[in-house]
Amino acid sequence: MDVDLRDLELLEALDRGVTLTAAAQQLYLSQPALSQRLIRLEERLGTPLFERRGRRLVANRAGRRMVQAAHTTLAELRAATHDVRRTGQGRPAPVRLTSQCAGTYQWLPPVLRDFRARMPGVEVLIEHLPDTEVIPALLRGDLDLALVTKLDAEMTQLRLRHLFDDELVAVVAEDHAWAARTLVRGEDFAGVHLVLVDAYDPRRVPAVALPIPPGAHPGRLTTAPVTTDLLIESVVTGDAVTVLPLWTVAPYLTSHGIVAIPIDGPSQRRTWYCATRHAEQSEGVEAFAEVLVETLTATGPRT
Repeated sequence: MDVDLRDLELLEALDRGVTLTAAAQQLYLSQPALSQRLIRLEERLGTPLFERRGRRLVANRAGRRMVQAAHTTLAELRAATHDVRRTGQGRPAPVRLTSQCAGTYQWLPPVLRDFRARMPGVEVLIEHLPDTEVIPALLRGDLDLALVTKLDAEMTQLRLRHLFDDELVAVVAEDHAWAARTLVRGEDFAGVHLVLVDAYDPRRVPAVALPIPPGAHPGRLTTAPVTTDLLIESVVTGDAVTVLPLWTVAPYLTSHGIVAIPIDGPSQRRTWYCATRHAEQSEGVEAFAEVLVETLTATGPRT
């Protein structure tokens, strides 16, 4: 075979690192050694895989195909190794999951109840990851399942099962100037104090677009590693505005003195999916995915 495990790790590192220097650091190699390894791989395959654009390496058509194969193969090897080790210890493999809306897991208790009735003894582990790390973690085999809504190119490598449709809404206190409104637009955010979770910190790399209409410019932006409860409290006790998924804020509307207002624009509408890898999964992962789809498809985001 012209490709071995080290070649797959090289392709994965180049795809994630973009430059030879970054990929070399991931693999604990020198840059010249990594460059030579890539040259030898391209010679064995008989075609270039990457285009050199300054310091950056950009996969061409052949490279993209090999990178996709590398991600898929390595993810399955890691997942299989994890499962086999647990089986050898006499324990069923756990279900490792996360959600791109990590501020709340109010959907989880009914799903867990049904899952445990079907698969008693299988552990469920909740992993906490930045939104941008969820898809890579699934592809690497570090996760088994995720609730996702922020689509990107790598999702073509995952199996997506539709759960429900949702929207992002502005959340304000009952005595806020917006409280009586039925809709807010991008220009309405001018001058407001917007409070968001730290995933939207503009200093992060890569930066994540704010969950407001394009071109909207809040007067002040505060981001912090807070939970949904703390975001709600910051709105109730001040004059701030936050933006949350409607299914996340819904349980608070009747008890916390807040109002949820639709935001104009198609970018506020989102679709949630259950994401798993395409390859065969453990019985526990498949059972959890089935329960999740059955529950959230039937009830939507209500709790």
